[in-house]
Order: sequence, then structure tokens, then C-alpha cells
Amino acid sequence: MRPNGDTGPHIPPETTLPEITLKGVLLGVVLAVVLAGANSYLGLFAGLTVSAAIPAAVVSMAVLGLFKRSNILENNAVQTAASAGEALACGAIFTMPALVLMGYWKTFNYWETTFIAAAGGVLGVLFTIPLRRTLIVEQKLAFPEGLATAEVLKTGERGGGSVRQLALASIAGGLFKLSGSGFNLWKETAAAAALAGGKVFVYFGVNLSPALLSVGYIVGMNIAVLIFIGGAISWWIGIPLYIAIDGIPADETAYEMGHQIWSTKIRFLGVGAMVVGGLWALVSLRQSIMSAFSDSWKAFRNSGSTPVKLRTEKDTPLQWVLLGIAIMVVPVFIIYLKEIHSVSLTAFMSVLMVFAGFLFSAVGGYMAGLVGSSNNPISGVTVATVLCSALLLAALAGTGAAAGPASAVLIGAVVACAAAIAGDNMQDLKAGYVLGSTPWKLQLMQITGVIASALVIGPVLNLLNAAYGFGPRSALHPQSLPAPQATLMQSVAEGVFGGNLPWDIITTGAAIGFLCILADLVLKKINSSFRAPVLAVAVGLYLPFELDVVIMLGGLVALLSRWLKKPDAENDSSGILAASGFITGEAIMGIILAVPVALAGKSSVLHLLREPVGAWPGVVLFGLIGVWLWSRGGTKA
Repeated sequence: MRPNGDTGPHIPPETTLPEITLKGVLLGVVLAVVLAGANSYLGLFAGLTVSAAIPAAVVSMAVLGLFKRSNILENNAVQTAASAGEALACGAIFTMPALVLMGYWKTFNYWETTFIAAAGGVLGVLFTIPLRRTLIVEQKLAFPEGLATAEVLKTGERGGGSVRQLALASIAGGLFKLSGSGFNLWKETAAAAALAGGKVFVYFGVNLSPALLSVGYIVGMNIAVLIFIGGAISWWIGIPLYIAIDGIPADETAYEMGHQIWSTKIRFLGVGAMVVGGLWALVSLRQSIMSAFSDSWKAFRNSGSTPVKLRTEKDTPLQWVLLGIAIMVVPVFIIYLKEIHSVSLTAFMSVLMVFAGFLFSAVGGYMAGLVGSSNNPISGVTVATVLCSALLLAALAGTGAAAGPASAVLIGAVVACAAAIAGDNMQDLKAGYVLGSTPWKLQLMQITGVIASALVIGPVLNLLNAAYGFGPRSALHPQSLPAPQATLMQSVAEGVFGGNLPWDIITTGAAIGFLCILADLVLKKINSSFRAPVLAVAVGLYLPFELDVVIMLGGLVALLSRWLKKPDAENDSSGILAASGFITGEAIMGIILAVPVALAGKSSVLHLLREPVGAWPGVVLFGLIGVWLWSRGGTKA
């Protein structure tokens, strides 16, 4: 067995099986659309998305198994297209809602939203094609979701009850969401806050979300602890210090006061930490990026004289990659010009977008190999893009430029979609490498999934905005989706041009980021199994604390299940499937609930109770779901 856990191609290069089929393409497109919608809701709600490759692979096996002729490589091609929906949604929801939040867009224009998402996603695929051999074959990075997907597909070949497990968990997650959010039977957050002596602030809360519990389970205890530490720094240190120095806002409860200070001030700790983390990722990747440039140039120069490659080594030819990049820049340039009305500034934005897109696609691909797509720091690289773009645009056009903040976010939108798809593409290519798929066929299926997903992103965002609203909760939008990354992009872009960024808090966050980097270097040097990636702490700094806590609880469930089930601790496909089901069910129900809310124009349209009875029914059921997840953990599907 190789050091990273794979054992070579499951299907030998000499064996040719149908990979791209009509039924496979249609199924991949349908799943990509569904997953794009579901993860749009999850990301706007929790600020996190998780890899959809495993549930997509399970559904593909179930559906294609009904046909007389299907094979493991065809299933892998389906999940490749399908998982693009989750990844593209991640890039879109982290950026585009900022344009609505800042009032630059009133709604999500269909064609502009579609072309930005599609162009960014396709560029993400194209940018990572030259990196495939470097990151997967030569460096042998782990790509955990890619390996897990390959193992699920191998298990599916042998049969099993995976589909039933996924379906039951999905139903449970959906019913939990329907009862709490739709029927208003219980409060969705159990929280308490207190202010002692006008200075000492104490807060603790738990969001009762099976999806977030499952996110913590999938990312594991290490990342969950770091996210919790970030939240504790913001809520148990940052807010009390701010109150001690600046006093408290008048006429507010402790709970309202804490969230106001967090949303307007303390969350900028996460901005500083994310910028440092994104730049550190670039520094860490410098050798790999230069190697990718060198290898791509050699392959292009020798393309006419290289020997025939094995089927499992055939990527999309570089000349087609370069042509595709050139084509994708055209619609982006047109959209930028339509929004900005300046040819010179639009040309600068397009060049900056291509440069940042390639660099951060490399970062996204490399980080997916290290920590997986679920932990991929897309928000970190995006905020770095938005901040740097805003500073450059402010220097060129002046801080009084009306479209300046929107210009920075528009650049970040394309880059975010590219970076998100880059990580997903590399995971799928890793699964393909283990299974023996043909790389160029997977790259083509990834592009197919990107385009299908891009066609529905705009309507889904409009639906969610009409039903819930984005940003901090208010009397007008009591169930508003926090959209933490989008509000972060808005704050950074407007802050640069408005000159009102809290640089003292941002630099403090940057200092925290540097300390995390130093700690991680020390842990790496002593070969510790516990690591401290800075961007995990940065996410915790920025999220509401009740979300950090439930993610921590999910990591704890994973840890306990693997401690108490040591014989199967290395094979946790059953636990991952259950977690994926809870996430899928809750996210899809969130989309379904958005339809009547949007049509009625009020969030209470399905409420059975005017006021919920409290949080306790949800706490009890949430605990049972935790026990369910624990019981499935550490076992084979």
C-alpha cells in the first residue's frame, strides 16, 4: 500500500469500460442541480459546506444499479458531475449575496449570476488540469474525500445497505428541520447570555441542527476543536474585552448586545486571520505552483513528440485548456464592463481575476489534498482576493469610486467559484486515480456538472433571499440566513473604500493567525497528530458561537465512536453516510420550506404554534440524533 492509502488503479489501464453514457450524464446533471440548491441553503445558514461526493456516489449506485449495464467508472463519472453542484454553490454563496447586501444588486440577475458562476467553475477545472499529475501522482497527497468516495464505490460493487442508511438519515434530518423551522414547534437555538456588573459578559449557545452536528462529525475532532477555539476567543475573550474598554450599548438584552458587538466589530478578528491564512497557503504552495508551471510548459512544448500515454494518464490537452481559459474570460469581461462602465478598469479586473484565479485554484487543489474539500479554506482565499482587489482598485480609481466595492466582490466571485471547483475537481481526480478512470473524461463531466449547477444558482439565491433574507436577523427577517462569508466580503470591500475598517481588530486577528501558524509549525516539527491550520481557527472566529459549539459536539461524537469501536475505527463509511444523510435531508428541507415562505411573503406561513414551547423538545430529539450518529460511527456501511 502506498503511503497515502491507495493501492493503485482498481480497473487496469488496459481495460476499457463505458464511463460517459447518456444515462450517466442525465443523472449527474440532476444530482448536480439538487446538490447545488441544498448546499446553497446550508452554506448561507452555517457558513460551511461539506463534500457531496459520497452521497452522490451512493445515489448513483442505487439508480444505475437498476440498469442491466453499469460499472464503477460510470458511477464515478456521475458523482464527479454531481459533486460540482455542491462546490459551485460554495463559491457562489460566499460572494454573490454580498452584492445584494450592499444594495448594488436588488435581485440576482439570472444571466449575470449564471455566467459568473459558470465561468468561474469552468476556469477552476481548467486551472487544475496541469496540477493533476503533480499533486496526485507525484506528491501523493491524501485527498480524504476522494479516497473515501473510491472506497464507497468499491463497497457498492460488493453490495450493501448504504442507500437505506442514507435515506433514513435524510428523512430524519428533513423532519427535524420541518418541525423546528417550518412548524415552529421548538426554538432552533438553546442559548443564554448574562451581563454581570455592567462589564462581565458570559454567553453560551447551541444551534440544534443535525446538519451542523454532522459537519463536525465529518471534519473530525481536530478541526472541530480549532473552530471552537476560534469561537471561544471571539465570544469569551473578544466581546468581554470590548465591553470592558468601550462600555455597553444601551437598552439591549445581554443576548442582543453580544450579537451586535460580534456582528459589527469582533467578527473582524476572522478577517485578519483569514487574510493571513490565505497568504500563508500561497507561501506554502510556492514550490508546487512553480512545478506545475514548469511541467505544463514542458508538456505543451513536447506535445507532438511524447509517446502514447496510458488511458489512466490522459488529461485534457493543454492547447484545449488554454483555449478554454481564453473563452471563459470573454463573458466575465462583458459582465465587468456592463457593471463598471470603464474599459481600462474592466481590463485590469479581468487580468487580476485570471491571475488570482490560477493562484487560488492551486491553493484550493492543494488544500483539498491536505485537509479535504469539506475543510477547504475557500472563504480565506476569497477574502484575501476581495481585500487585495479592493486595495488595488482604490489605489487606481480612488476611494470615492461608486462601484469600487462591487468591483472587488465581482472579482472575488469568479475566483471563489474557481477555487471551490478546483478542490472538488482534484478530489474527483483522486478517486479516479484510485479506481482507474480516464482523467479527461472526468474533467469533461466536472465541466458538465458546473454548467448544470450554474443554471440554477440564480433562482435558488432569489428564492432563499425572498423567503428568509440574508445577513443579521431583524424584525423584517426573523429567520434570516446569516451568510457569514458574504457579509464578510461586503464588510471588507465597503470598509476599504469607506475607510472605516476596524484595522485594530483586523490586525489583532492577523496576529492570532500568525500565532496559529507558529503553533502548527511546532506541531509539525514534533510530528504531532494534532495540527493547527490557521483557517480552521479563522472560521471559528467569524461564525456565531452557537454554530461553533454544535460543530464541536459533532467532532466529539466522532471521537467517542472511534474510541469505543476500535476494531473498525479505520473504516467509518457507515458513520459518514449517516452524517451525509442528515446534512442532505436538512438542506433539502430548507429549500422546500423556502417555497411557501416566498410565495406567502412571510416566514410564519407554516407555523403551527405562534410561539414555540421552548428549546427542550429539540434538545431531546437532537440528543437522540447524536446517539444515532454515534451508533453508526466506526463501522462499515
